Amino acid sequence: MPRAAHASNGCAVAPEDLLRLRAEDAEDLAVVSAVVQDALIAVKDLSYDRAQRRFTLVANRFRWEGKAPSEYNGGADGGPAFERRLCALSFANVDAVAYRGFRRRDDDRILSLLAIRPGDDPGTIDLEFSGDAAVRLGVSAIRVHVTDIGEAWPTAWQPDHSADDPQ
Repeated sequence: MPRAAHASNGCAVAPEDLLRLRAEDAEDLAVVSAVVQDALIAVKDLSYDRAQRRFTLVANRFRWEGKAPSEYNGGADGGPAFERRLCALSFANVDAVAYRGFRRRDDDRILSLLAIRPGDDPGTIDLEFSGDAAVRLGVSAIRVHVTDIGEAWPTAWQPDHSADDPQ
């Protein structure tokens, strides 16, 4: 759950709430998936620590939990239309990682996250990206943490999906 904002020394405005979520079952994972849907992730920001059994990534996520659509001014008065924020995702209890649709050495490639779901095979979590790219994690249990990093920044672009897009 989001935690309270903390005033920063020397700042006139307190930073917004930082999102902090934990997922321990399929229902929790669906909430995490909704929050990070349409996040942009550089391949170089995917990391697997076999010794710690931890898969981590840094994502540039769209703030879906921001203002209601009616509150956005679309940048008409020079104000930000929407916001993005960096966040860290950490998956614990990871025994295996498989990549599909991209090469790990493609450091500069940017992936667009569509969903995070329990895989079709028991004991797996699938990270599904646009362009038929995916990461499959072999896990002994669902243990995911999402934590915002730093301040949000404005963006004029809101992700949009047609009704025909697979989700």
